[in-house]
Amino acid sequence: MYLQHFGLNEYPFTITPDTSFYYATRSLQEALNTLLIAIEAGEGFVKITGEVGTGKTLLCRRLLKALTPQCKIAFIPNPYLDAHALLMTLATELGVSFKPDFTHHDMIDALQRTLLTDAAAGQRVVVCLDEVQAMPLETLEALRLLSNLETEKKKLLQVVMFGQPELEARLNHPSIRQLRQRIGFEYQLKPLQSTELGFYLNHRMQVAGFQGGMIFSTASQRLLFRYANGIPRLLNILAHKSLLSAYGRGQHAVMVEDVKAAILDTEASVKAQHDWLSRGFKWWLNLHTALATVGR
Repeated sequence: MYLQHFGLNEYPFTITPDTSFYYATRSLQEALNTLLIAIEAGEGFVKITGEVGTGKTLLCRRLLKALTPQCKIAFIPNPYLDAHALLMTLATELGVSFKPDFTHHDMIDALQRTLLTDAAAGQRVVVCLDEVQAMPLETLEALRLLSNLETEKKKLLQVVMFGQPELEARLNHPSIRQLRQRIGFEYQLKPLQSTELGFYLNHRMQVAGFQGGMIFSTASQRLLFRYANGIPRLLNILAHKSLLSAYGRGQHAVMVEDVKAAILDTEASVKAQHDWLSRGFKWWLNLHTALATVGR
């Protein structure tokens, strides 16, 4: 649509988690550092949580690219698995030989033999699980039992869990409280900061092939940030529609009216704005209460 108009090779603001567009915000970099340190330390479980659209899947894919060749990786994006299906999927990802009639116990034995062989060869085995908040409790318990696979020196398997904030409540369930105790490192992803927005927009435009300077006006950036609430996925949606609006007007700069048109076409931005205003009101209320207390 607007590629030729802006001199782009590809669309800069798609919502597909493409690592070529990865921009290391402060929060994403802190999360990645946490993951790399935890894996290097050999911790059994690591947990990353974040609201919808904050970049968990993109971070997961960036992690997989950052791991050394000495790491053997299993990536499981589908959380809707029962305990046995999880073991079968994990075995397939790790190249473990098994038969269709293997029992749960058989699968564990087969996994352990392969993991011991990998450990003897100096390989780390890392399992990345996405959308873990949707995983059945029985499957989470099976995951915990996998952490029992270890030598005297280290775990045979490291598990990185990515999930929405609801994962916290999930892990507080009494039936899997032991899993929570085995989480050595954790980090909660945060939205972009307002000071990062211009760099984020410019980075994605340049990766897509844009040769010029910033085409989003300062006012349009403020409006984008306010209505996207700093959520990267929502920012991408609004930025894409804003470019469409500018293209439709025959302009090469994105102005406030373009962002307004994008907002009116995006229901999720209204929800984000409501959340932003709610947090602002709570901040004002807390400040007012504190000042009133001091006044007494």
